[in-house]
Amino acid sequence: EVQLQASGGGLVQAGGSLRLSCAASGFSFDDYVIGWFRQVPGKEREAVSCISRLDDSTYYATSVKGRFTISSDNVKNTAYLQMNNLEPEDTAVYYCNVRQIGVPGQNYWGQGTLVTVSS
Repeated sequence: EVQLQASGGGLVQAGGSLRLSCAASGFSFDDYVIGWFRQVPGKEREAVSCISRLDDSTYYATSVKGRFTISSDNVKNTAYLQMNNLEPEDTAVYYCNVRQIGVPGQNYWGQGTLVTVSS
């Protein structure tokens, strides 16, 4: 069974920083993308950032470019999201996600961790 253990959420003031971690386990494939989505009440879940296990290529949402940095430890199957210069608009529940490359439906979600940024 695939498990994604997320940590690092919390409460910070605007301009502060947090680092989210997502440790993935329980799967045998290594052709995957791991990353973070976020969601606030009344809005659709949106992709924030992700990184490929195969070539370390990355994706960032326009709203977080220059502020967030994703990285991974392939030995530990763990992804990190360094979040700097946080803004109140970043407040959301952040979900870790793993999906197998080129295989629709092979998509797994973590439990979510709450990030709250105060003004």
